[in-house]
Amino acid sequence: MPRIAGTDIPDNKPIRIALRYVFGVGPKIAEDLLQEVGIEGHVRANTLTEEQCAQISNVIEAKFLVEGALRRQISQNIGRLRDIRCYRGDRHRRGLPVRGQRTQTNARTRKGRKKTVAGKKGVKGQK
Repeated sequence: MPRIAGTDIPDNKPIRIALRYVFGVGPKIAEDLLQEVGIEGHVRANTLTEEQCAQISNVIEAKFLVEGALRRQISQNIGRLRDIRCYRGDRHRRGLPVRGQRTQTNARTRKGRKKTVAGKKGVKGQK
């Protein structure tokens, strides 16, 4: 398995797909990287030489925030929003959707599994 920017990438996939396994590298960045280094996107990752892998790693480290540094920056940004007590920070703190989505239904990804609350007990014979 080739190692690029501190991440093992799968060797049986085309390099333009394999680069996306690096946190912070998506389709556009992967294509731009390969164009800059001069490698065709359809080449399999296991056919790259050590020199080509080093070139890709150097370009990634020089131009982009990836892996640990990017994760750290994202968590610091969320922490800053929490500290200044803005609306988005409060939504992060409560574990609710941040970008205006509805919460009456369809917010299970952020809210987690349903917490069943006992319903109102009805008294027989009363209307």
